[in-house]
Amino acid sequence: MREWVDHVIWWHVYPLGFGGGFRRLTGWLDYAVELGVNGLQLGPIFASETHGYDTTDHFRLDPRLGDDADFDALIAGCRERGLQVMLDGVFNHVGRSFQAPESWFKHTASGERAVFEGHGALVELNHDEPEVLDHVVRVMNHWLDRGATAWRLDVAYGVPPAFWKAAVDRVRPERPEAWFTGEILQGDYVTFLRDSGLDSITQYELWKATWSSLNDGNFFELAWALERNNEVLGAGQPLTFVGNHDVTRIASKLTDERHLGHALAVLFTVGGVPSVYYGDEQGFRGVKEDREGGDDAVRPAFPESRDDLAPYGWPVFHLHQRLISVRRRHPWLVRSRTTAEQLTNEAVALVSADGDNRLVTLLNVGDEPYRFTVDGSEVEVPAHEWKIVGE
Repeated sequence: MREWVDHVIWWHVYPLGFGGGFRRLTGWLDYAVELGVNGLQLGPIFASETHGYDTTDHFRLDPRLGDDADFDALIAGCRERGLQVMLDGVFNHVGRSFQAPESWFKHTASGERAVFEGHGALVELNHDEPEVLDHVVRVMNHWLDRGATAWRLDVAYGVPPAFWKAAVDRVRPERPEAWFTGEILQGDYVTFLRDSGLDSITQYELWKATWSSLNDGNFFELAWALERNNEVLGAGQPLTFVGNHDVTRIASKLTDERHLGHALAVLFTVGGVPSVYYGDEQGFRGVKEDREGGDDAVRPAFPESRDDLAPYGWPVFHLHQRLISVRRRHPWLVRSRTTAEQLTNEAVALVSADGDNRLVTLLNVGDEPYRFTVDGSEVEVPAHEWKIVGE
């Protein structure tokens, strides 16, 4: 019932940073379609104290973004353009001013409310409390009824998998088209997927291996991560990315800007559901720092219109378009398994296949051309270049 997921490519936006609220974002939907995506993944949009992850009311929109009419107009704009909509569900913790019975919160041995990973402004919910489960189900249903089709579950790793299973088991019977991805940083992705009943997890292992292997000239790391990703694909659909609201921009992460195309070639030719973080398609730079306000650089405002974007970003935009078009021509890639062949430190042939379908992505980060053998023929890839064979 969720066939649309096989074709979706997300454009991930952090609305509170984007600027201009729902109205400005609605004005950028044609740009998203031009990019080639067909899904809008939204960061937090509910009433909160500061950055959106300190929710105060899951049923009320953040007034900084607009009102109900503005949100409905955004949803209508997405529907007119064939864009799916994913919302960010922050159900592990809430802001301190969140109003609920004390039984809804976790407590320390001394009786104080437990906080999330040392952040005093974020108090953790008690997922053993049945009313908390009821609340999450109501929230999910409410916004699915308002036009969303998917949920990203923030800090899914901090919530018992059984809680997620109980929640989605109650939502799915009436909304079988809904899709759920959980934020998981590391660990046993496969077991989590099976125990939680979620459709997807955030593929941080592959994200790290992509930029790290390019920076270090160590494609053995990427090969290992792809083997792990193949296992995940047996249990669900990993959400793949080279950037998001919580990490340094890919343009800043890579030590050699010539390798951006390599990173994107991995993203769009291996199994999973790809997501593009807004601004990455324009070559935005930004470094996440471990301090208060350290996310600001990776959550910037977008201008009023595309005419206000810097000219240097358009070649990166067109590079994204080129690779997204490859993905569009080969939608089977969403479930493909990828093996690393002809593997050296600085060169690799990534063979993605599903049944009779097959695509080969050749990556070379060395200082000399590299000759690959593909289907009995030699294919030379220049230094620091990439090619896709099988188009």
